[in-house]
Amino acid sequence: MTSERPISRRALLQAMAAGSIAAGLAACGVQLTPTPSPSSGAPSSSPSSSAETVGPSPTATATPAATASPSPSTDPAALRAKIARLLMVGFRGLDIGLADPITKALAAGLGGVILFDRDQLTGGQRNIASPKQLARLTAALRAAAPGPLLIGIDQEGGKVSRLNPAMGFPATRTQAAVGATGDPAVARSAGAAMGATMQAAGIDLDLAPVVDVNVNPTNPAIGALGRSFSADPAIVAAMAEAEIRGLHSAGVRSVVKHFPGLGSAAANTDFAVVDVTRTWTPAELEPYRTLIPTGVLDAVMSGNIVNKKLDPDGVPASLSAPTIEGVLRGQLGWTGAVVTDDLGAVAITSRYKRADAVARALGAGNDLLVFANQATYVPDLAERLVDTIVALVADGRVTEARIDASIARLDLLASPPA
Repeated sequence: MTSERPISRRALLQAMAAGSIAAGLAACGVQLTPTPSPSSGAPSSSPSSSAETVGPSPTATATPAATASPSPSTDPAALRAKIARLLMVGFRGLDIGLADPITKALAAGLGGVILFDRDQLTGGQRNIASPKQLARLTAALRAAAPGPLLIGIDQEGGKVSRLNPAMGFPATRTQAAVGATGDPAVARSAGAAMGATMQAAGIDLDLAPVVDVNVNPTNPAIGALGRSFSADPAIVAAMAEAEIRGLHSAGVRSVVKHFPGLGSAAANTDFAVVDVTRTWTPAELEPYRTLIPTGVLDAVMSGNIVNKKLDPDGVPASLSAPTIEGVLRGQLGWTGAVVTDDLGAVAITSRYKRADAVARALGAGNDLLVFANQATYVPDLAERLVDTIVALVADGRVTEARIDASIARLDLLASPPA
C-alpha cells in the first residue's frame, strides 16, 4: 500500500490560486501561452536559442485599460480592503501610535510595509535604530494589521544592508564578495545568517537577492556597489538559488530583482530615467530562466528600466505588459507574484502621473505595488493610493477580477517558504 504525502498549506494555496488567477487574467483580456517545463520532455532553451525568442510577445496582448468593462461592484469597504492588499508603503517612525496614518492604513488592510534605515530627504534615522527597537516596531505593525502583512526590507549584504553594524546588527558581505568565492555553500550560509537576523527582527520578506548580471562593472546602481554575484549568468543563478534556500531556512521569503536586468545600466533608476536598450542582451534573462524551474523563487521584482528590445514603446519594465505578461510570464513561465520596484522613483514620477503609473503597473501584471515614500514624503500615502485605485475601478481601467488575481498570488507569497 502506498502512502500519500500530506499537502502543504503553500501547495494548497498554489492550487487554489491557479483558478482565481486564470479568471482574473481572462477578465483583463490576457491570454498566455504556457511555457513547457523541463519535466515535460521539451528541450530546454540555451543562451544562444533564447536570444532568438526574446522580444515583444503576442501573448502580452490585453484589452486596453481605457476600454475594459467595469467589474461588478462589491461593498465599498470590502473593495478598499482588497485594494489595500496590493500596496507596500514606506513610512517614517521608529514606533507607531494609534493616530498615525500608517496605523490606520494597516487597520484598513494594507498589504505590506517597507522599512529603511535612513530617510532620503532628512538623512536621519527612519525606521531602524537597534535590534530591540526594530523588533518592537515590527510587533506593533503586525498587531495593527487584521490580516496578512508583509514586512519588507532591502537586505542584500554589504553596502545595501538596512540592518547594519552601525545599528547593532551583524556585518554582511556584498553579493560580489560572496559570488567571488564560487561556492554556493557560502551563499547559502550568507542567506541563512541574514535570514536569522531578519527573522529575529520580525521581518519576513527580503527584497533580495539581486540577480542582475554584472555586465557593466562601473554601473553606479549595481556593479560599483558590489550588488551582483558575477558577470557569469550561471554563477548568478547558482549563488542566488543557494542564498534563497538559506533565507528560507530562517522562514524569510525573497524577491529577486531587477527584471529583466539592470546590470548593463549606466545610471540609477531611483534618480534618473534609465534606458538599457543598447547595452542589454538576452543573457541577462538566464538567471530567471534557470531559477524559475527550480521552484525556489517566491517573487520577482520588475525594474523601472526602459528596454525597447522588449517593449518597443519604451515603457519601463515595471509598467510594461509586453515585458511582464509577455516575457516573464509567457516566455519564461513565471506564475508567482510580481513586485514592482519603487513607483515613487524618478524613473517613474518624471514620466507618469500617479494614477497612470498605478493603472499601467496593474495592467502590466504586477501584484504588489511598492511606494518607498522616500523621494517625497506623504504621511497618508497608503490611503491616497487606495483612493486612486478605487477611482480606476470606477472608471473601468482596473477590474476587481484583476485585483482578485493578484490577491491569490499574494496569499501564496504570504504563506511560509517551502
